[in-house]
Amino acid sequence: MNPRTGRVERTTKETSVLVEINLDGTGKVDVATGVGFYDHMLDQLGRHGLFDLTVKTDGDLHIDSHHTIEDTALALGAAFKQALGDKVGIYRFGNCTVPLDESLAQVTVDLSGRPYLVHTEPENMAPMIGAYDTTMTRHILESFVAQAQIALHVHVPYGRNAHHIVECQFKALARALRYASERDPRAAGILPSTKGAL
Repeated sequence: MNPRTGRVERTTKETSVLVEINLDGTGKVDVATGVGFYDHMLDQLGRHGLFDLTVKTDGDLHIDSHHTIEDTALALGAAFKQALGDKVGIYRFGNCTVPLDESLAQVTVDLSGRPYLVHTEPENMAPMIGAYDTTMTRHILESFVAQAQIALHVHVPYGRNAHHIVECQFKALARALRYASERDPRAAGILPSTKGAL
């Protein structure tokens, strides 16, 4: 089978981003964005999704982390879409529920070709985790969904610690994407859509 890989370079006046992904990898991750907690979350995405993932971002962190985080998510979504290819033979749908101590994340994904995000998490979270603005989690998902062209529902019904609330979302996202993008041995050569297009 052909390797399902994506490679995207994105350069603006604010950031320079390189993302490489292999959907059929072993979870080998090499990530450096300059935002420590974000690196930690991208590491979760690669390792729990079993995606080989390389991310190298040089951004205007002297301003803040917003552009670095956003542009990385955009490039990641574009690389993921590229790696999916024609989507023939995949499961298409995936879901996963992940606890992390007191927090719980429920993630459901449809590799539909139609970008849509539903995202809920507990209010009044701590505003920062190191240099990571916790309001950026939704924006990361919005940016990823827009470029990957997937429908994504992320729900955190409860949680107390901001680190746990965010991390369980990335772990559940990784697993849901893994399950949805895996090849279904019973559907070889079949596009999982009654419309004939995804």
